[in-house]
Amino acid sequence: MRPKEIAIAVMNGQPTEKHPFMPITMAFAARRIGVPYSRYATDAAVQAEGQLRIAADFGASQVSAISDPCVEAHDLGAVVTFPEDATPYVNEVNSLLSDKSGLAGLKAVEPGEGKRMSNRLRAVQLMAENSAGEHLVEGWVEGPCAEAADLRGINRLMMDFFDDAPFVNDLMDFITDQAISFALAQLDAGADIIGIGDAASSLIGPEFYHEFSAPRTRRCVEAIHNAGGLVRLHICGRTEGLAGDWKDLKVDMIDVDAGNSLAAIREILGPGGAALAGNLDPVRDVRDSDPVRIVERLSECEKDCSPSWIVGAGCEIPVDCPDINLKAMENYAKN
Repeated sequence: MRPKEIAIAVMNGQPTEKHPFMPITMAFAARRIGVPYSRYATDAAVQAEGQLRIAADFGASQVSAISDPCVEAHDLGAVVTFPEDATPYVNEVNSLLSDKSGLAGLKAVEPGEGKRMSNRLRAVQLMAENSAGEHLVEGWVEGPCAEAADLRGINRLMMDFFDDAPFVNDLMDFITDQAISFALAQLDAGADIIGIGDAASSLIGPEFYHEFSAPRTRRCVEAIHNAGGLVRLHICGRTEGLAGDWKDLKVDMIDVDAGNSLAAIREILGPGGAALAGNLDPVRDVRDSDPVRIVERLSECEKDCSPSWIVGAGCEIPVDCPDINLKAMENYAKN
């Protein structure tokens, strides 16, 4: 079976002789091909080259168009800073919606017309053309809470949950419509699976997640599934308290960050629930570890969250991870 076929089978709950290996590699991929991160994040051809190199060198099951959380925000008009060799970030002080009244005049952007969204579409297209069906092609959108934090400012948003729930509902509805449009465009460009990154949801607790983020995520998942795509949910941080809602989202795979119990989340989701990926600590268990310890930790992860498990770290592979450690993860997946 090809890497793509193995990954799809595991997400469908089918037995396989090998595990998928689906690391998140961004800065690591840029370093692999010797380019500053600013070029990797903004040049579709460079990003496709980096991802295809990772797939070739380390047997990754997917090539991914994830680059940073500011793609949609930039095209909607947010002020984004682009460091020469670091991840782009939104200007928190001068957030696009620091004045809530700005939401009324905010217009959705067609993905093909946005500078950065169209670049991601091109990256997806190039990856699909050059992976020749060997690997999952992964698109990416921001989840409702993460994008709300980018547009409003995370500190303002945290107060809005208490002070102005109607505004949060309106903002997240707008964001979800934009995310669905962007996700479907990436599927049309050749993506097989769409990642939904919603890191800020780990900060709001189960009650607010259930009320605000989960319903919008579910709507996005349904739209992607109806269009024939798979869904990867990625929420950094402590997320065990959110897992009760994950069961109803019907996503195909979930990244579980370090510090969470894979066994507890598998128990909540049940044996027929989403495939779980992770959850090695990217620094302690991957970058600063060694192949023997990595195998031990992966064995523990596999035991904790069988039957549907995907080899990976809890979050992004660090830029300076030794090759031998990433190869150890690849070898475990294969063997």
